Amino acid sequence: MTQRIHLTAICGMGMGSLAGLLKGKGFEVTGSDQQVYPPMSTQLEQLGISIQQGFDPRHLEPRPDLVIVGNAVSKTNPEVEALLQMKIPYLSMPEALDRFFLKGHRSIVIAGTHGKTTTSALVAWLLKQTGRAPGFLVGGVLKNTGQSYEIGKSNYFVVEGDEYDSAFFDKGPKFLHYHPDLLILNPIEFDHADIYRDLPHLLSSFERLVGQISPTGLVIAHSKNENVRSLFPRIPCRLLTFGTDPEADIYAEKIAFKPTQTEFEVVYKKEKVGMISSPMIGRHNVENLLAVIATLLEEGVPFREIQQAVQSFQGVKRRQEILGCFRGVTVIDDFAHHPTAIRETLKAVRLANPKGPIWAIFEPRSNTTRRRVFQREFPSAFENADHTLIAPVYHPEKIPPEERLDPQEIVRELEAQGKDAFACESIDQIVEKVISQVREGETICLMSNGSFGNVAEKLIRKLEARG
Repeated sequence: MTQRIHLTAICGMGMGSLAGLLKGKGFEVTGSDQQVYPPMSTQLEQLGISIQQGFDPRHLEPRPDLVIVGNAVSKTNPEVEALLQMKIPYLSMPEALDRFFLKGHRSIVIAGTHGKTTTSALVAWLLKQTGRAPGFLVGGVLKNTGQSYEIGKSNYFVVEGDEYDSAFFDKGPKFLHYHPDLLILNPIEFDHADIYRDLPHLLSSFERLVGQISPTGLVIAHSKNENVRSLFPRIPCRLLTFGTDPEADIYAEKIAFKPTQTEFEVVYKKEKVGMISSPMIGRHNVENLLAVIATLLEEGVPFREIQQAVQSFQGVKRRQEILGCFRGVTVIDDFAHHPTAIRETLKAVRLANPKGPIWAIFEPRSNTTRRRVFQREFPSAFENADHTLIAPVYHPEKIPPEERLDPQEIVRELEAQGKDAFACESIDQIVEKVISQVREGETICLMSNGSFGNVAEKLIRKLEARG
C-alpha cells in the first residue's frame, strides 16, 4: 500500500498543488526541486511537507513507495536515474491525479488555449458556493480561498486540462489522463511550439481528447472558434455551444461593461433566464462565464444560486489581478503571453479605463513567445496600449537566432503606426523608464507567464517612494 510519496520537481503550480492534495489525503509527502522559493515553498512547508534543494539520489532515502515525476524532469535527472535503478514505482503528475483523485469522481475538465485557469476556477468556486463541495486542481490561486486546489467532499472533481506533455516517459498531453465526463472547450489556437509542429499537430491532441468521452458525456464548446468547430464531427456525445452570438445554445444579450463590473442577460436554449452581474471585465470573460453557467445549469444548479455565486468570485491571482493603486497609478498583473491573450487583456483594461493612458509591459518568456512564431501577430496585440515596453527575450541563448523573437521588430511596427514603444535591455531599464514617465491616473499592465524578474515589486516600491 502506498504511504510515502516523493515528488521530483515539486515547486511548480501543478506539482505543488498535487502535493497538497496528497498530504490532505493522508500520505506522507516529500519533494525536491532545483529552485525552492516562495510562494510555493512557503505553502508546502506550512502543510508540513519537507522540501529539499536540488536533485539528489539521497532524497529517495528512506525509500518512497512512489515517486511522481514533473514534466520538466529529464531521464538523466539524478533522482530519476536512482529510482529506475532501485525499481521504485513512478507516475507522471496527471497519472497520479487520475489515480488518486479523478477515479470514481465526476470529472469536469476545462481545455483550450485561452481562459482555462479562470474558467476552471469559476466552475470550482460556483460549485463550492452552491453547496456541491467539489475537489479541484487549477493552474492559478483562487483569491477567494488562497489555494489552487481542494480535496472536496462530493463526487465532483474539476481540473484544468493542459495540452502540454506529461513527462519524459509520456509525451502525450496531460489532459488525456483526465477522462472527462463533462468537457469545456475554450478557444483553441496554435501554441507550445516546442512540442507541437503546427496547428494540425496540436488539434490531433484535442481530437484524441474528445474521442475519449462517453456517449453519455457532455461537451460545452465555444461556438465560433474555427479550431473548436473542427472538432464537432468527432464529438461522440451531446454538444452545447456557448458564445456571444444568438446561434449558440447559451449566449449573452444586453452586455454592459462598467468600470468595476460586467452585466449581461443569459439566453439558454432560446429562453431568457436572467441577468448576471460579475466583477470580471472583458468580452472574453463573458464567454468564460457563459461556459460555466451552462455547466452548472446542466448539473441542475438553479440560476438564482448561480447569480449569487458569480458576484462573490474574486478572481484568480495573476489573471487581470489589480495589485493596487500606488500614488494614483494602478498596477495590474496578468499571465497573458499569447498575442490573443494580450489583446483581450488590454481590451478589458481599456474597458475599465476608457480615458486613462495604459502601459503594456510584456516579457517574451514562454517556449512559444520566445520564438518568431507570432512575430507578425504581436504588434496588433498592443493596439489598446498607449505605451508598450518589451522586455528582453527570456534565456535567448536557448533559442537559435534565426528562430528567436525580435522585440525591435515589434517596436518598429508599433512606431510606424504612431505608437510609443520601446524594447528594453533589462528589468531595471523597464522600471527606470516607467517611473520617469508614468503619471497619476495611468495604468500599468504587466504581462508574463513567469516571475518577470520581480518587476511588479520593484515598480510598486519605486511608486510608493514618490513624494
